[in-house]
Amino acid sequence: MLNFVKQYKHMLAAPSLSNIQQELLKLYAANIADTDLLNIKRYLAKYFASKAIDEADRIWEQKGYNNETMNKWLNEDNIADDKNSHRH
Repeated sequence: MLNFVKQYKHMLAAPSLSNIQQELLKLYAANIADTDLLNIKRYLAKYFASKAIDEADRIWEQKGYNNETMNKWLNEDNIADDKNSHRH
């Protein structure tokens, strides 16, 4: 009985499900086809990837980065390698 009380208290203390969790549980209850599930996973992946890209673009623009910035970053390792190779 004591173990049940502990578990019950833990369940009450647990946060409620988020809106996305509630919607996904509705999908799980529908027992959809595997192909539909795969398409939903792909859609979610594309959606969150798009959000991440949008945020990266926002930060990029906010900081004033451009192609020259990217080229500099891409060449930093090469420059460091060149400097280290001349020391030997």
